[in-house]
Amino acid sequence: MKKIPAIGILGGTFNPIHFGHLRMAEELSEALNFDEVRFIPSANPPHKPAPAVSAEHRAAMVKLAIASNSTFKFDGRELARTGASYTFDTLSSLREELGTHASITLLMGNDAFTKLNTWHRWEELLNLCHICLVARPHGASKKAEGLSKALESYRQAHYTENSGDLLEQACGCITMQKTTSLDISSTAIRHALRNKHSVRYLLPDALLEYMKLHQLYYV
Repeated sequence: MKKIPAIGILGGTFNPIHFGHLRMAEELSEALNFDEVRFIPSANPPHKPAPAVSAEHRAAMVKLAIASNSTFKFDGRELARTGASYTFDTLSSLREELGTHASITLLMGNDAFTKLNTWHRWEELLNLCHICLVARPHGASKKAEGLSKALESYRQAHYTENSGDLLEQACGCITMQKTTSLDISSTAIRHALRNKHSVRYLLPDALLEYMKLHQLYYV
C-alpha cells in the first residue's frame, strides 16, 4: 500500500535555533518516517513576549541551520501573516496546501502540552494534525505531569503507542517519542552571549558567524 505523505511540523520562536531543535527533528523524522520536517518560525507568539531579535533575523538563522539537510524545509507562513501566530491558523493553512490525505504531525515538548488548553481553538487541533510529544531531557513518561483533567482526558482519548497509526490517517492521534537528551536552551545561549561566554558546539558555526556579523544577543 502506498504511504501517504507525512509531514512533521516544528514551530517556535527559534531565538536562536540550536542543536537541540535540530537533533530532535532529525530523530523524529527517522522514527516517524517523515517525508519532510517544516521549521516554522513564529512572528508574534501569543504566549510569549515578542522576541527582541526580529523575525527576519530568526528566520535567516533557521535557513542557515537547516540548509544542509534535504528533509528539513523552511516555512515562512507565520512571518507573512499579521497578528498573533496561532498554531490553529498555521495548521489550517497547511491542511489547505497539503490536502486532506497527508499526515501532518505537530512536534512539541511535554511541557508545552501541559498548557495546550490555553491555546487558540486547542480542542480542534487534532482535526488538522497528529501531535507527537517529546520528553524533556529527563526521559519520557506515559503520564504527563501537571495536566488538567480536561487535557488528561483529551490525551487518553487520542493516545497511541503505535507510531504507524500516524501514517495510516491524516490526523487525530497523540503519541510520544524519546529523543537524545541535549539539554540546550535558547535562553541559556542568549544569557551566555550577553555575558561574553562561548556558545560554540551548542549551535551551528554558521549561526555564530551570522550573530557576530549582525551583533545579535551580544548586548
